[in-house]
Amino acid sequence: MTASGTPGPVVVVTGASRGLGAGLAEALAGSGMRLGLLARNEPPVPTGAEDRCVPMAGDVTDPGVLDRLVTGVVGTFGRIDWWVNNAGLLEPVGPLADADPEAVSRLVAVNVTGVLLGSRAFARHVRDRPGAGVVVNISSGAATTPYEGWAPYCASKAAVDQATEVLALEGARFGLRAHTLSPGVVDTAMQALIRDQPAERFPAVDRFIDLRARGAFNSPAWVGAYLIELCEGRTDPGRVHHRVPDEPRR
Repeated sequence: MTASGTPGPVVVVTGASRGLGAGLAEALAGSGMRLGLLARNEPPVPTGAEDRCVPMAGDVTDPGVLDRLVTGVVGTFGRIDWWVNNAGLLEPVGPLADADPEAVSRLVAVNVTGVLLGSRAFARHVRDRPGAGVVVNISSGAATTPYEGWAPYCASKAAVDQATEVLALEGARFGLRAHTLSPGVVDTAMQALIRDQPAERFPAVDRFIDLRARGAFNSPAWVGAYLIELCEGRTDPGRVHHRVPDEPRR
């Protein structure tokens, strides 16, 4: 329940077992949202949200998994209001000439195809029920800033940005808002992996090491608060692309 005592919106979050996805689930649960959570391994249920959560294990690249997720969440809560495509991969990191082709294909499958299929599943749900909906695709500054050693990741996030632009045009006909959200730098296992890269494979590594030294991160709670404002239409809902502002240093 929200502070007013009414049931909160129903929100699906993919990639919800760890990192930013798990942090977003905690933030949303703390604000009274009802949740559908998806990850490769069944994601943990946020404390206190046991009766407001449908967790599910599955691969975002499998349309059948996403259809079952929609069916399960709608069967429990009656509808889905917001959908957050957060699942994503970072590797392979390093020069594209040296990249493992299978790793490249897997990254594109999760980061691009998974977002497209998740957006598809939610768009069909919103189109077929009364009322509006909001899809938020987690993007990155890497969508517009090239980094040596990050060709697959940068390309995947640029693809997500453009796909979301198209979805925003298509969804306007039936009440679906579509946004990308760049969360800023959040100190997750993905960030630890970045900091562990040798400079010859990822020349920008010192920037991320410095961010760690200064503690200049956005917390998942801070990102979650911005996400809620965006979905509720309190933060420039007419704009497709959003970046979470830097969290004030504590």
